[in-house]
Amino acid sequence: MNVLIQVGLCLLALGALLGWVVMLRTAFPGMLAAAGVRSPRRVLQTHIDFIVMGVILIAVGLALPDLAGWNRALLIAGATVNPLLFVPLAFRESFSDGLTYRVVTVASFTTMSAGTVGAAVAGLSA
Repeated sequence: MNVLIQVGLCLLALGALLGWVVMLRTAFPGMLAAAGVRSPRRVLQTHIDFIVMGVILIAVGLALPDLAGWNRALLIAGATVNPLLFVPLAFRESFSDGLTYRVVTVASFTTMSAGTVGAAVAGLSA
């Protein structure tokens, strides 16, 4: 099976499992606060983003099974890191002010953008 599909399925599963954490916000609101979560909406964003990124990887893997390795690597890196960027913000929104966070964010979005544009070019060229 194509590695994009494999990773996409894993991200999709992770997103689905994070739905349980999202459910805690409603069913047991004190649990997230006790765990140090100050911004529960960031948990929801992480949940949704993992699902979206998983679906993107599965779709590209199915549409372009012979996509170049460098392009697959960019897509996998971007699709994995982008949702993770919400995790530190769930604990402290001010993490987004740090230089390291900003550099990782720009690198991750650049990687995902290059990967999706590369996939589009490859698909349109086929």
